Amino acid sequence: MQAINWNDYQAFLAIAQAGQLARAARIARVDATTMGRRLRRLENRLGTTLFEQTREGQILTEAGEALLAQVEQMARAVTDIERQDPGQGLSGHVRISVSEGFGSLIVARHLGAFTQRHPGLTVDLVASNGFLSPSKREADIAVQLSRPKAGPLMARKLSDYTLRLYASADYLASHPPIATTADLAEHRLVGYIPDLLYAPELSYLNDFHPGLTAKLRSSSILAQHRLLAAGSGVGVLPCFIGDADPLLTRVVGEHHITRSFWLVTHRDTHKLQRIKTCSDWLTSIAGLERLAAP
Repeated sequence: MQAINWNDYQAFLAIAQAGQLARAARIARVDATTMGRRLRRLENRLGTTLFEQTREGQILTEAGEALLAQVEQMARAVTDIERQDPGQGLSGHVRISVSEGFGSLIVARHLGAFTQRHPGLTVDLVASNGFLSPSKREADIAVQLSRPKAGPLMARKLSDYTLRLYASADYLASHPPIATTADLAEHRLVGYIPDLLYAPELSYLNDFHPGLTAKLRSSSILAQHRLLAAGSGVGVLPCFIGDADPLLTRVVGEHHITRSFWLVTHRDTHKLQRIKTCSDWLTSIAGLERLAAP
């Protein structure tokens, strides 16, 4: 009898959970050809068909339903072993999804030292406009701008962070003074593109003064930062970006708003040692950086 190949059973489980082979491949981070090959190999070994192909995707056959119950039990056993085994250090793969600014300017600065302490760990840092979903297994950890309202997820507040208005000294020297937030209506404002906002928490110009609209707009907070540093206008930045740039000055400095980062993991994996260690590390660097600036 052929030896059991756990990868084939994992492929079967992923397809059963995702309902589509292609979606399962994306979640498992392998190509669809590999996923299909593993499924066919398992079906050949067992001598049965595990899925019916439909226009919507893969549906379990009766044999597939019976196997699913057994494989889910196997997966739970593997998870329990991983939780209990201290091992010889962390190993495996962790994908972290974070916002562009926090990921590029905070997490990336500390990530090299973290991976030096855990050389057996492979870390994907996805710092972009939008978030991968732990509930869909697109990421192991996500640092999001709000607490998720549904899904098989564990969430805790990572940190508050402060946002203020900024402009360059050159811009302020060549434009009318800004004594109050009402004066902002007479200035060129930099901000997000409204219909490309990936989270409602990023719509914050109105939090400083009603009716404000940006004339220079970008989906990228890093691009907005560069526009402000180049003297293009006035805009809102997290203090961990704005205060770190000597070209920028706080505008109407007493006015600020606060947002929060939420650390989100899947309920089934949040106790795995590699996930827990990465989560604790993110919590520690958020504390070190003092994101809620005075």
